[in-house]
Amino acid sequence: MDSINAEEDILIINLNNGIKKVIFNRPKKKNAISIKMYKEITNILNNSSKDDSINMVVLTGTGHFFTSGNDLNILNPSISNENFITIFKNFIDALITFPKLLIAVVNGPAIGVGTTLLGLCDIVYASEKAYFYTPFTKLGFTSEGCSSYIFPKIMGPSKASEMLYFGYKMDAKEAKEYRLVGNIYQNEEEVWKYLNKLSQLSTKSIVAIKRLVQKCTKQTLLEINKAETEELKQIIESGETVNRILNFMSNKNKL
Repeated sequence: MDSINAEEDILIINLNNGIKKVIFNRPKKKNAISIKMYKEITNILNNSSKDDSINMVVLTGTGHFFTSGNDLNILNPSISNENFITIFKNFIDALITFPKLLIAVVNGPAIGVGTTLLGLCDIVYASEKAYFYTPFTKLGFTSEGCSSYIFPKIMGPSKASEMLYFGYKMDAKEAKEYRLVGNIYQNEEEVWKYLNKLSQLSTKSIVAIKRLVQKCTKQTLLEINKAETEELKQIIESGETVNRILNFMSNKNKL
């Protein structure tokens, strides 16, 4: 097991039985994702795609949260917003193009990108204690992770609109009903036992099937990611996002 620790930005990475587990490990910050974490996960995905010892990558969190989404300090004026947007775009591109199984085990609340990235996973397991929340318009962000395209397709336009425009908070049962989640679990240990059994399947077969599944959608998703990040860049440059985040943090609001 490896820990990647840079200025409190922590991931725990381990490889066992062909399963590369990537664990968000900032429980004091509800596993908020920083720029360094985005870069590292992107590298892990790109390297894992070429590593024959890896059958699948599984994203999960430690503690009570899956992830609370972007670390709100990510838009600190001392950091180039354009740099963040490029890094974020590369992260989503890596999720879109990952050729092997990409699985999420959502151990707790998933906020922002913690929710949107699930639409790019092949399989999603969620704790019954999880909820899913995309407060884009509360914080002055735009839809991301191709959610502007994927959410209406899987949830239907009305429920997707509630999520994207109004920041509707969805519990695990409803997330399964609206096909954001495949299965809800009570005992996480059972999920890992099941995934270990799946790791015995033919990786070549899985990669071939996924290639067929992605054939008509991958390029579309890459184009949507590009459009979403361009919109994000514009709204950040307008000052809307920074102003709303500063107001949110000064009022000590809770997501």
